[in-house]
Amino acid sequence: MLDFAAVRRGEKTIADLAAGLTIADLRALTNEMVDHQLAQIAAASDADVVFTPSDPGANDTYAANEADRNISWNLGHLVVHVTASSEEGAFIAAEMARGIEPHGRSRSEIPWQSVTTIAQCRQRLEESRRMRLAMLDVWPDKPYLDLTTQQNPSAPALNAIGRFLRGLSHDDSHLAQIDEVVRQAQAARA
Repeated sequence: MLDFAAVRRGEKTIADLAAGLTIADLRALTNEMVDHQLAQIAAASDADVVFTPSDPGANDTYAANEADRNISWNLGHLVVHVTASSEEGAFIAAEMARGIEPHGRSRSEIPWQSVTTIAQCRQRLEESRRMRLAMLDVWPDKPYLDLTTQQNPSAPALNAIGRFLRGLSHDDSHLAQIDEVVRQAQAARA
């Protein structure tokens, strides 16, 4: 997998990681990420999906409901969140690749409370894989890679490849959290 930790440490940017990548690379990275997440939850049970972990630092500044701002995310919540973010990146990147200026968000996140089984988590990951790969299929043979967007003024502008990678970077930023939730849930079960 790409070293997104170098981005978080400030040693590289998403634009640096995007340089030289192809649509085929994005497909491979998507499959690698989803396969990794499926491996992370391979031994999880239904009880693990709804287990509320200890997370004293929980602070979701984007929570739609203020009451949810400081809740610890269970496994179902994490799966729903990471898939929605990567899908958003894939959908925006597909529009950019087709020459369409970014015009806001393209996010759809199912209610995390509705995901209560490990089968639903696996299905959500596989559905997300299918959707992200489908978005790459709509890219033209010669994508508009000169079209860029800059979400944060202090970060470099990103083209379609970079915008797609931002979604994968977001997935990557939650991998340790997924491992920790699974660890805590299995320890509680034991």
